[in-house]
Amino acid sequence: MHDASILIIYTGGTLGMQESPRGLVPGHDIETRLHQAFAALPPARQASLPTFDVLQYAEPIDSSAATPADWQRLARDIIDGYSAVEASAPRYSGFVVLHGTDTLAWTASSLAYQLQGIDRPVVVTGAQLPLETAGSDAPGNIEAALRFAVCQDFQEVAVCFAGKLMRGARTRKWDTHDFDGFASPNYPLLGELVDGQPVLYPTRGLDAQQRGLPRFELADYSAFEESPVVRIALWPGLSTRLLEAWLLDDRVQGALLEVWGSGNIPDDPALTGLLAQASGEGKLIAAISQCPHGPVSMDTYAAGRGLIDAGVLPADAMTPEASITKLVHLLAQPLSDTERRQRFLTPLVGER
Repeated sequence: MHDASILIIYTGGTLGMQESPRGLVPGHDIETRLHQAFAALPPARQASLPTFDVLQYAEPIDSSAATPADWQRLARDIIDGYSAVEASAPRYSGFVVLHGTDTLAWTASSLAYQLQGIDRPVVVTGAQLPLETAGSDAPGNIEAALRFAVCQDFQEVAVCFAGKLMRGARTRKWDTHDFDGFASPNYPLLGELVDGQPVLYPTRGLDAQQRGLPRFELADYSAFEESPVVRIALWPGLSTRLLEAWLLDDRVQGALLEVWGSGNIPDDPALTGLLAQASGEGKLIAAISQCPHGPVSMDTYAAGRGLIDAGVLPADAMTPEASITKLVHLLAQPLSDTERRQRFLTPLVGER
């Protein structure tokens, strides 16, 4: 364990909301409220918690309205905390981000790309119920996140929910209300809280897979108040003319196609021609399966060969959240079309 403190960054979300005559509203003074919640723990558990500082956003983010600019701001706040030193030693040994659950997986995925190579924990968590609600999952999720945030061998961005530690770029919100509301459909857990103690599973973390010095990649997302990437799920009877309105729009720079099975699309020359045209114009187009489990394999069936011929990139078993945030991240950088395509196909943070 590190001796230094943890930095908790409170961005908003259900976790921090409080009752009002008008219903739940964003709450403030989260540091005092956290200490009050932890005061209810048994003395031994209180004593074993790491010390922490709190950075609270003055205007809480409604996670359903989060933008790439919010992802960038959060990454830069983490970097500022990462760089802070005290007595010639790092001030913070890890980070906990408190976030609304609706787009938590999107933020975690984006942070993973921006903080590539980080050598300490970044744990993103939230809750299905507010902190002070009777029976809330918030205190337990925050306590678990703090305990994982001091594990030296944990060196990446992850999501902690219901005692499970999941790779940030492999995580999805899986249930709207259940306390066990997040899942990692195509990658095993990084760790779990067992009898109140954090347990990491060897060889699954980036410390073992991509060991190296920090090489943060803080691309400028400021031009992306509106996402330059569209997400299109195919459906039977899809109109090529409708796809054309999306893909050939000058404001669209990339697209994620959610195709059928292991990588199938209609056998329609007009459709594959449109995809080839968009790809030829430099638009970064990728494909994932509509199935939550398993990768795309576009060369398995003849119906999928059209995607390959049109220059569509396979996203393997990536989540939609990790796929879109990766497209946004690559489009924000001064890279050639060839470099962007190559980097999309390269595992950057264990996302594929």
